[in-house]
Amino acid sequence: MAQAQDNPHTDQQSWSFAGVFGTYDQNQLRRGFQVYREVCSSCHGLEFIAFRNLSEPGGPRFSEDQVRALAAEFTIADETATDGRREGVPADRWPNPFPSEQIARDSNSGAFPPDLSLMAKARGIHMDFPWWIFTYFTAYQEAGADYIYNLLTRYTEAPEGVDVPVGQYYNDYFAGHLIAMAPPLSDGIVSYADESTPQTMEQYARDVSAFLQWTADPHMVDRKATGFKVILFLIVLSILMYLVKRRIWRDVH
Repeated sequence: MAQAQDNPHTDQQSWSFAGVFGTYDQNQLRRGFQVYREVCSSCHGLEFIAFRNLSEPGGPRFSEDQVRALAAEFTIADETATDGRREGVPADRWPNPFPSEQIARDSNSGAFPPDLSLMAKARGIHMDFPWWIFTYFTAYQEAGADYIYNLLTRYTEAPEGVDVPVGQYYNDYFAGHLIAMAPPLSDGIVSYADESTPQTMEQYARDVSAFLQWTADPHMVDRKATGFKVILFLIVLSILMYLVKRRIWRDVH
């Protein structure tokens, strides 16, 4: 019973980037970026993502003008600039919302909001034997996105008898169940340009989880395409080597 409590059931989602031939949904990445910017960026940074990455193939594919305008909205610390500050440019990395770790902790009741750029690679889900064996055949790589989605959607009231300290919240998916982050999402908190897309907590969670999967693995599409080409090359090479072997040893019985 204790093991089952420590490893809660994961509600696995259907992702466009799943499987060998999966790719990112550009529209979903754009929506996920909007959720991150309007909700998550006030506490969490994207240390390994530059503004220009948002215009690269395989990602949200914002135009260069959009990226340039986005970067210009931020002020970047630069010792070589006048007064040590300057307007952001596409080559700059996404600025951290807090100037130091101590200020971040002071602003969040002692908790330090982690950087999210690699979060989808740093987290995974638990699978009992023998189910995890099948992941090798299905090319399952969405564990980080599934973890983030479940974390964002599993805030609940604490069970009877569980004392939740001030400044913490009960999440039945988080390890230990007590988390310093308040429930960040709720229905209608972000307004999508496409009104046909549901503006619900679950949709926001899926979109931002997909976006964070991209920030953690922005070159996934190119990597899959390269791998497919390599497999085809090896198959053709194997056939040619077999034919060469048959020709060389044709007179030997």
